[in-house]
Amino acid sequence: MPAYKSVTINPVLPNRPRASVLVIYTGGTLGMVFEKGQLVPFDFEQILDKLPEIKRLDFEITFTSLEEIMDSSNMRPDVWMDLARLIQRHYDSYDSFVILHGTDTMAYTASALSFMLQNLSKPVILTGAQLPIGIARTDARENIITALEIAAAQWEGRPLVPEVCIYFQNYLLRGNRAKKKETSQFNAFRSENYPALAEVGVTIEYNYPYIAPYRPELPFRVQLPLDENVTILKLFPGITQNVLRSILNINGLRGVVLETFGAGNAPTLPWFLYELKEATERGVVIMNVSQCDGGRVMQGRYQTSTWFQKIGVVGGGDITTEAAITKMMSILARESDVARIREELAKPLAGEMSLL
Repeated sequence: MPAYKSVTINPVLPNRPRASVLVIYTGGTLGMVFEKGQLVPFDFEQILDKLPEIKRLDFEITFTSLEEIMDSSNMRPDVWMDLARLIQRHYDSYDSFVILHGTDTMAYTASALSFMLQNLSKPVILTGAQLPIGIARTDARENIITALEIAAAQWEGRPLVPEVCIYFQNYLLRGNRAKKKETSQFNAFRSENYPALAEVGVTIEYNYPYIAPYRPELPFRVQLPLDENVTILKLFPGITQNVLRSILNINGLRGVVLETFGAGNAPTLPWFLYELKEATERGVVIMNVSQCDGGRVMQGRYQTSTWFQKIGVVGGGDITTEAAITKMMSILARESDVARIREELAKPLAGEMSLL
């Protein structure tokens, strides 16, 4: 298992902590400090030097790292699977999990984990920072401390947020509903089509009706592997037949997330329809998602999207592109029947989309 050197902190010794949290560091801006004029990952054995606030918490925290510390731009499905296996391995030993992750691909990782960690009844919270923890004005401290507090939060022995989430700059978001929206502001993530699960100010206000139900009676399991034979195709005015054909004829391609205009609209040019029809008849599964951050795909509402339904393109509703591509990876890895794949894509599996 690709993890090494764990550090456990129990601020309430010799008393018994009220909860235990496993923190997994994958890399990213958050865990960087200046050393000899350069930003380098800091050693979690010195975590109390960087985050002395941890001493005031009343639960046990164990820090561990993946063997390969990476910029999140290098995140890959095999690392998602490593994270899922690590959580599975320690699932019975900890009450919750916090993943420290770079912001650029955090929404992809959160979405992937939401499909792999099935029947989850414990919090898995991803967080990160826009500035390194070694910077005076860093947002890392607040994000880590609050993510830890939310992860450890319980009521009558039950976790308050038993699902995969992203915590960032005062908001707790469902992981497979979030998108990175900012590179220069601290409030980097948004969830346009689903309410925040919690809002953090002087107190943490939980939005209980929108949090996944706690169902410990269901057996937790990890769904592996993932099928990487997928792609994202964003439409634009002027896309050519050669470009479309080249993408749809990639050797081994099984699924396409098609980013369309508005409520799911696309060109009505005969060659465009022909290329999509040819692909679906070969068994390539196509899912229609909107390029807009808010709203949803409504296939058939406008004439330009009516023919999508006729050739078997799956309407993605209000799903994000990040959730759509990782959902497709998960389903394709366990299903071979095209009709069954389309059926699974069209329905919510982990709260990632809403039905009309």
